[in-house]
Amino acid sequence: MYISKSSLITSNAAPTSTSANLRCGKSSTIPRAPCGNMRFAGAAIALGWREEQIIVIDSDQGESGASAVWREGFQRLVSDVGMGHAGIVMGLEVSRLARNNADWQRLLEICALADTLILDEDGVYDPASFNDRLLLGLNGTMSEAELHVIKARLRGGILNKARRGEFRCPLPTGLVYDHSGNVTLDPDMQVRETIAHFFETFSCVGSASQTVKAFRQEGILFPSRLHHSQTVFQPLTPSTAMRVLHNPRYAGAYAYGRRRYRRTIDGNKLVRKQGSDDWTACIPDAHPGYISWEQHQENLRILKSNICRKWNVAVASPPREGPALLQGRAVCGQCGRHFACATPPDAVGRKPGTFVIAPVPIAVNPCARRSLHLLLTKPSAC
Repeated sequence: MYISKSSLITSNAAPTSTSANLRCGKSSTIPRAPCGNMRFAGAAIALGWREEQIIVIDSDQGESGASAVWREGFQRLVSDVGMGHAGIVMGLEVSRLARNNADWQRLLEICALADTLILDEDGVYDPASFNDRLLLGLNGTMSEAELHVIKARLRGGILNKARRGEFRCPLPTGLVYDHSGNVTLDPDMQVRETIAHFFETFSCVGSASQTVKAFRQEGILFPSRLHHSQTVFQPLTPSTAMRVLHNPRYAGAYAYGRRRYRRTIDGNKLVRKQGSDDWTACIPDAHPGYISWEQHQENLRILKSNICRKWNVAVASPPREGPALLQGRAVCGQCGRHFACATPPDAVGRKPGTFVIAPVPIAVNPCARRSLHLLLTKPSAC
C-alpha cells in the first residue's frame, strides 16, 4: 500500500454499519486526509473500521509501479488478498497501485475471487461486477499509458541533448568535468602520463595483451576510478585495456548510445553493445583527448585484425616470440586454422633451431595429416 502516491489500507471485513452504504454507493468517497500513515489510517477509522482491523503497507514508497518484481509491498497485498485476509482495499488512487496492466489485472482477478472490495477517493468498486471490473481495467490501462508518456518525454529530452553533445555522461578515468561543465584532462599528472604511456605502448606492440604484459614487466600501475570518484592505481588487466582502447572519449569524441539496455522478465537489466553506426550521437573532437580520432580508428582496426577467427584466413594474428620465422602467422591453406609451433623430436639430419608447425588434433582439424611435414628453419644469419 502507498501513503504518498497510492496509499492502501486492508481490513479483514467492512463494519456492519457501513458495509451496506459502501455497496450501495451512499458513502462513495474516502475523506482526503493530510499526508502521513497514521492520518490516512484515521480516515478509515472515521468511516467505522476499528484500528486493529487496519493494516497499512508503506514499504513501496519511492518505488516505481512499472513492475511488481521488486515491490515487496505489492506482493504482500496480493498475498493477503489471495488468502482472504483483506475485506477491502483502500487508497487515494488505486489505479496507481501497478502501472503494469498485467499486474493490475492479476490483482483485480484475485480480488474478484476473494470477494474483496476496492475503495478510492472516486468511489467503491466490486471487482466481481463486470461494470466495475471494466472501469478499473480502463483506469489501469490509462495509468500504464501515462507512465509510457512520461518516459517518452523524459527520454526525448535526453536524446535531444545527447545529439547536441550537451548531455552529461559519466567520464572514464583520465577525464573530468571542470567548474564550467566542460570535459578536460585529469589534473593529476600521474594519471595523464600513465594513460598516455598506455596508448604509446599499444602503438609499439600492437596488441592489448602485450600491452598488459609490458605494464606488468615495467611495474606500472594503471589508474581506475571508483564509484565515489576516488582514483586508485592497480595492476592493468586485459579487460581494462580493451575497455580503454574501445572508448571513444579518450580520442576526444562525444559518444552516446554505445550500449542498449532492456529489462528481462525477472526484472534484471540486459546490456547489449551496439555498432558505431547505431549510436545515438558521435561527435569527434568534442573535447580534449589523449589520442586523435584517426589514431582511435587505427587502434580499432588493429584490435579487429588481432581476432583469431579460425574460419577466416585473412585475419592475421600478431607475431609471437621465438626463433621461428612465421610463428603465429602461418595458417592452413585449406581450412584456415593457425598452426601451433612445437619443437620436433631429435632426428638424424635436423639442425638446432628447426621447428615443426604442428596443427591442432586430427579430430578437430581434418587437414592435420597433410600439414605434418611443413618445416620452418631459422637462418643462421638472422
